[in-house]
Amino acid sequence: MFELRRLRLLHELALRGTISDVARALSYSPSTVSQQLALLEREAGVALLEPDGRRVRLTAQGRMLAAHAARALELDESARAELSVSQDSSAVVRIAVMPTAAEALVPAALTLLAEREPRLRLEMVEMPPEEGLFELQAHAFDLVVAEQYPGYTRELHPGIERTLIGRDPVRLVVPPDSAANELADLHDAAWAMEPQGAAVRQWAVQQCRAAGFEPDVRFESTDLTAHARLAAAGHAAAMLPDLIWTGDRSSVRLLELPGSPVREIFAATRSSSRDGAAVGAVLVALTDALAASQSR
Repeated sequence: MFELRRLRLLHELALRGTISDVARALSYSPSTVSQQLALLEREAGVALLEPDGRRVRLTAQGRMLAAHAARALELDESARAELSVSQDSSAVVRIAVMPTAAEALVPAALTLLAEREPRLRLEMVEMPPEEGLFELQAHAFDLVVAEQYPGYTRELHPGIERTLIGRDPVRLVVPPDSAANELADLHDAAWAMEPQGAAVRQWAVQQCRAAGFEPDVRFESTDLTAHARLAAAGHAAAMLPDLIWTGDRSSVRLLELPGSPVREIFAATRSSSRDGAAVGAVLVALTDALAASQSR
């Protein structure tokens, strides 16, 4: 019989590519990972790894067993989820959330969970959606809160399901004394945007190009609150979702963007754990927290 913990190491290696990355993700030493994979090879009776320069890569048999390992992990998690339905939600649920959700949704969701499921322990890590969705595949988290902008659907992965939490309007944010009335008026403005590579950065640049200009991006930050403060101080324009405004909006002017775009906020879970009582309770709490924030 194959040991599930060793199968997970093989699954992680198939996802992450290097033994050092697997070790870092699971808080093992590289030598421990190598030793356990060597034991798995002996159990399998075939070579699972082969040299690739200074690294190793999976053999054909290794890739085959890694695919079976993924299914074994899903079955194990699915069984645990079904068993948890009839039990009190006393589990630990680990979530990865984008920054705006960490600020605007998680505190309210925790308050709801304290009332509804007082034995449930929620652990949160703030992380860009691109990283969180990858780590969800690797079983590092049970649920990820992410977003996607119009025309920029995020990559779909087998075994990962998405639940729409809500829709969040995106508006143009300008300094309070700005004379701009629409996006095209800001062709000479300095802009605050997220770093290159982020889906929202690509989306925002496309909005500017559609309005007839290339944005002068002078400020890059994943912290959208920093974008808002730059606009309030008169130094930049930005495109920000409504969820960022947890307090007073009077320090800036908000203008409608062409087409009044909205971003979708969704929760991603593994199919094998989606029906678990604890994960389900967290999903409902996050959905209710967003609905409450938009009703204020």
